[in-house]
Amino acid sequence: MKNSVILGALTVAGFMAGAAQAATLDDVKARGSLKCGSNSGLTGFAAPNANGEWEGFDVAVCRAVAAAVLGDPQAVEFVPTTPKTRFTALASGEVDILSRNTTWTLTRDVDLKFTFVGVNYYDGQGFIVPKALGVSSAKELDGATVCIQTGTTTELNLADFFRVNNISYEPVPIETNAEAQQQYLAGACDTYTTDASGLAATRASFEAPGDHVILPEIISKEPLGPLVRHGDDEWADIVRWTLNALIAAEEFGITSTNIAELSNGTDNPEINRILGTEGTMGEMLGLDAEWAKRAIMAEGNYGEIFEKNIGESTPIGLARGLNAQYKDGGLQYAPPFR
Repeated sequence: MKNSVILGALTVAGFMAGAAQAATLDDVKARGSLKCGSNSGLTGFAAPNANGEWEGFDVAVCRAVAAAVLGDPQAVEFVPTTPKTRFTALASGEVDILSRNTTWTLTRDVDLKFTFVGVNYYDGQGFIVPKALGVSSAKELDGATVCIQTGTTTELNLADFFRVNNISYEPVPIETNAEAQQQYLAGACDTYTTDASGLAATRASFEAPGDHVILPEIISKEPLGPLVRHGDDEWADIVRWTLNALIAAEEFGITSTNIAELSNGTDNPEINRILGTEGTMGEMLGLDAEWAKRAIMAEGNYGEIFEKNIGESTPIGLARGLNAQYKDGGLQYAPPFR
């Protein structure tokens, strides 16, 4: 009798879990669009262009997911969020995915109950100052006023850094990057601190970017990546493996220009599995065979997305660094498609 009760409970739990896992995928398909929580505006990462179309490094992740699931990279509704509103938007179901320079931490994973599906940018916190300030190191900022976005890991890292170095600062709380930029340029703070990639993106939008310098210190680890709600494993798998497909595509030389040709079949079984000409990867995810092909076609592989939006040829000018492929000395590495 006891065993029967236990088995019955497990069956009910399994059924309930299965229902929860299918919820987001079913909702997205029924709606015909993906709701993507994005930054409210960060050049190169997520911002509307002159035509009002969202573009950027983080935007590309959502477009790839929409292409994989719905067959249309444009079937995305972007919901701008701030550091204060982003987690509420995801937890409440207002958005299906959060893709907006968010750091993966234990608290956000375990306590807030979000699932980070991977890292699309390995970053670290830095400082930007006007050249006229005459500062060459963050350790010279004793007594400085610091623009800092509230509700972020940068707020905590800032306090730790100044405490460890026995120097003081006066925080100038701000909510969005746009507000930080405005306050910083108006002289309301001596320095602005956030992820180094964000500083580069912000400086690129200045009228005179050469008048500002990003200090050499990187004071934290900031693994940034897309996240979804806990308890929806099927949806997490789809988002995770869509990101992996973009990273793997670069590793195996699958690009937006040769993907059609490679889709006819190759001598490399891994490429064939990624593009759906071999195996049943799509079926395992609840998608069709060409899900990854569409994701890659949306805006290219990981390297193409990086170079187009934030790479060295753009005003932001970021080198690949830690975000190079593992075989090129970086940390980007996709698990096997097997």
